[in-house]
Amino acid sequence: MSVQPAMPKSWRLDTKPHKFCPGCGHGLVLKALGQAIDELGIQDRAVFGCDIGCSLLSWDFFNVDTIQTHHGRTTPVVTGMKRANPNLIGIAYMGDGGGYAIGSQHLVNAAARNERITVILVNNTQYGMTGGQMAPTTMPGQKTETSPYGRDPEKTGYPTQGPEMVAAITKEGAYVARGTVANLRQLKGFIKKALENQINGGGFSFVEALSTCPTNWRTNAEETWNFVEKEMTKYFKVGEIKVPGPRQEEGN
Repeated sequence: MSVQPAMPKSWRLDTKPHKFCPGCGHGLVLKALGQAIDELGIQDRAVFGCDIGCSLLSWDFFNVDTIQTHHGRTTPVVTGMKRANPNLIGIAYMGDGGGYAIGSQHLVNAAARNERITVILVNNTQYGMTGGQMAPTTMPGQKTETSPYGRDPEKTGYPTQGPEMVAAITKEGAYVARGTVANLRQLKGFIKKALENQINGGGFSFVEALSTCPTNWRTNAEETWNFVEKEMTKYFKVGEIKVPGPRQEEGN
């Protein structure tokens, strides 16, 4: 007898199976987010904003109010909605290109202002939607469509360590963590804490999720999980990087 997998109640079931490529990690990250929304009982208050890129395929994932933004602009759009209605739970969902490349200025300034929103960023080390070009998170030596001989840090720099950057520029009250689709229970816990921090009126909440892209990595199942579990974590350390401390009034 087949077992029907349990889907998050906040998912929109008539849009499943999802549109992501086989083996893509986005579906796992969104499952963790859906479970966190269910457990916190915030479906009626949540607003989900998604970026262009592979993350745009999440536009119909949830039975929550949803908006799809221009590339790199998800953070300010969700910030604006949260400021207009502080009772909302604002969730900005994006890839590493949307957050660390075209949208980096918005991420940095929202973090510096300690905006009370939750940003979830999926890191799969390349631009997935457009064919697998080198991205801010591409690993040293990693081959992509635009780095066929491997990324050379002497010429193109080192991968962006987003959570570490966000942790350095946020004030007390911020929550910052990096999880991985290879440990879904831990990732859901990080996302849940990030949402709880927003619910409790804390500061900026940011979770990076290490994810898979076998289509553009050109890897089989074993190679895919080896890369995300062993290679990526050598540079992108998994864990909580900043947890809320004593509240401090803005400007102090």
